[in-house]
Amino acid sequence: MRHPVKKVLAALAVTTAAAALTAVPAQAAGIPAFTIVVAPHGGDTLQHAQKLARTLSALADVHVELAGGTYRLNAPLKFTGEDSGRNGHTITWQARPGQTPVLSGGQSVTGWKLHDPAANIFVADVPKGADSRQLYIDGASAPRAAITIARTDVQVTGTGLTIVNPALNYLASLPAQNRIEVESQNSFTDRYAPVQSISGSTITMQQPAWNNNNWGYDTLARPFAGGTLLLENSYAFLQAGQWYLDPAAGKLYYKAAPGQSPAGADVELPRLTSLLQVGGTYDRPVRNLAFRGLSFEHTTWLQPGTSIGYADQQSGAFLASAFPQPADFLTSCQIGCPQFEAARNSWHQVPAAVQVSAADTISFEGNTFAHLGQVALGIGNDANAHASGVGLGASGITVRRNTFTDDAGSGIVAGGVQPDAHHPSNPAMITKNVTITDNLVTNVARDYKDMAGILSTYVTHAVIEHNEVSDLAYDGIDVGWGWGANDPGGSQDYRNRGLYAYQPVYTAPTTLKDTVVRYNLVHGTKKVFNDGGSIYNLSANPGAVIDRNYIYDNHTTVGLYLDEGSRYVSLSGNVIQDAGVWAFTNASGTNNTNDNTFSGNWYNTGATQVATGAPHNNVLNDNVKITDGSWPPAAQDVMRNAGISPTHP
Repeated sequence: MRHPVKKVLAALAVTTAAAALTAVPAQAAGIPAFTIVVAPHGGDTLQHAQKLARTLSALADVHVELAGGTYRLNAPLKFTGEDSGRNGHTITWQARPGQTPVLSGGQSVTGWKLHDPAANIFVADVPKGADSRQLYIDGASAPRAAITIARTDVQVTGTGLTIVNPALNYLASLPAQNRIEVESQNSFTDRYAPVQSISGSTITMQQPAWNNNNWGYDTLARPFAGGTLLLENSYAFLQAGQWYLDPAAGKLYYKAAPGQSPAGADVELPRLTSLLQVGGTYDRPVRNLAFRGLSFEHTTWLQPGTSIGYADQQSGAFLASAFPQPADFLTSCQIGCPQFEAARNSWHQVPAAVQVSAADTISFEGNTFAHLGQVALGIGNDANAHASGVGLGASGITVRRNTFTDDAGSGIVAGGVQPDAHHPSNPAMITKNVTITDNLVTNVARDYKDMAGILSTYVTHAVIEHNEVSDLAYDGIDVGWGWGANDPGGSQDYRNRGLYAYQPVYTAPTTLKDTVVRYNLVHGTKKVFNDGGSIYNLSANPGAVIDRNYIYDNHTTVGLYLDEGSRYVSLSGNVIQDAGVWAFTNASGTNNTNDNTFSGNWYNTGATQVATGAPHNNVLNDNVKITDGSWPPAAQDVMRNAGISPTHP
C-alpha cells in the first residue's frame, strides 16, 4: 500500500513555477511537516499555495514560506473554515528566513511629468476610476490637498455652511465640488463630511453625512472645546508635499517642494480596501492559522468620502445611515437627545486591513502593519466591519512582536460595539482570550485621529501587556465600551437621556471582564484631542487590572481615565509622569463610576480627580507624589520594565 503522504504529493504534482513543495521531517518520528515555497510572481501563486495547504494540513503542520519581494494583490486573501489547520495541525504563513515579503494592496505610480512649472505641480497617469484617500511616498503617508480655515470663516446651517469670510468665495468656482470634504477635529471626535455643491456663499453638504455629524456629542457644529476645521481634497488646495487624485480623468497630482520632484520616488497608490480576511462561521470557525514575518501595506477606505461620510462618535464608531432627527437638531441635540439615543445601537466600526472573526487559535507574530488606510488589525469586530459578513467570535487570538505604524486608523481593535457584542444571541459570538503583547504601535490613527493606538471593547479576558504605544492624536490604550448603559441595572444617566425606549435594561453582565493592561509604555499621546486618557476604561470591567504601566508625555492631559460606568477596576503600581490629571473618574451620582481602586501608583505632577465616598466607593490608597524628581527604586523598576520585553535566544 502506498504511503499516504507520497500519494498526496503525487496527486498534487506540486513542483511548478507557482509553488515548490518539499517534505521535511518533523520532530515527531514518522510524521512529516510540509513547506510550500512561494515567489512574488506567477499571478496566483498565493492561491496555489492556499489550495496545497488545505490538503496537506490534514497530514501535518504546513509552512507556507513567502520569498522576499512585493506581492501585489488583485483581491484580498480570504481564509474560511476550509483553510484551517486540521487534525491539530497548524498552517503557518511566514517569510522565508532573512527575507521580507510585502503583501500590497497598491500599485506603483511612475511616469511623472511637470504639470504646472510655476507651482511645481507634477502629474502622473493612473487607471481611470481608481480612487483612494491615501498615497504613500518613499515609505510614508503623504497628506491630501487641504487648507485650514477658521471656524468663524463659515456658519453652520441645517443643510451645510454659509461662507462668512469673502476670501473663501472662490470655492464656488472650483470643479469637482462633490469631492471636497470638511474635516472637523473636535474634543474627542474627528469628523468628515463631503460637499454636494457650492453656489455663491452657500455650501450644500451631502446627506446623511451632514446631519449625522451635527447631532449628539462633540459635534461639528459645536465641538466641546473648539478644534481645527479643514477643507480637503481639491486641486486648488494643493500645498507642498500634498497630492490630489482625479479618478474621472485618471490623473494623480503632486505638489513638490521647490527644487524637488516625485520622479524616481517610490509612490504607492492603494487600490484595495483590505488585504487579509480570516473569517469562518460560528459553526465552522477558522482554526489553527499563524502569520509570521509578513508586511501588510497599502490599503484605503473610501466610505468617508461618500454621502455617509464619517460621523464619528468615539474611537472609530460612526453613524452609517440616516436617522429621524428633531427639526431643531442644531440647537436641541448638541449634548444628546432622545432621538440620538435611538441610533446608538446601530453604530458601525471602521473595517480593518487585516480582519479576523469567527476564528479560533490564530496568531500574528513578527509582522509589520504599515501604510494602511484604516484600522490595521481588527479582531472579532461587529459584522459590519468584516467583509465575510460574520463578525465577533474571535477566540484564542495572539498578537505578538508586531509593528504597527503609519496607519490611518487604530493599530489594533478587538471586540464589537453592537448588542451582540455585549449580550450575544449566540455564545459563539463572544470575543475572548485575546493576547496583545510586545508590539510597537506608533504613529497610527493619522487620518481618523479619534482612534486609540489599541482598543479592546467587549472582550472577555483581553491581555494587553509589554507594548509600546506612542505618537498619537488621541489615547494610547482604551478598554471597554457602552458608558455603563448595558451593564446590569442600566444607568440612570441613560434613563434620563431616553436610551431605554430603544433597548432593554439588561440584568446580566456584559462580555467585558478580566482585562489585563500591564507593563505597557505609553507616551506621546493626546497631540490633538484634550478629552480621553493615555490609558482609559469605559463601563463595568469585573476583574480588570491596570498595573505597572509607565505613562509620560501626554501633553498634560489625563493619565489614568475611568469614564462613565467604570466599575471593579484595580489600578496599581503605575508611573504617571508630567500629566495634567494623573487619575480621573468621570463620576456622578447617576452614572455608576464606582468601586474602583487606585493603589500604590507614583506620579510627579497633576491633579487627583477621583470621586471617593458614597455612593462611589472609589478608593485611593498609598499613591505617592514625587516632588523632588527622584523616583523610588520600585517606580524605576516599572519604568525600566515597561514596554517591549527583550528578546530571548
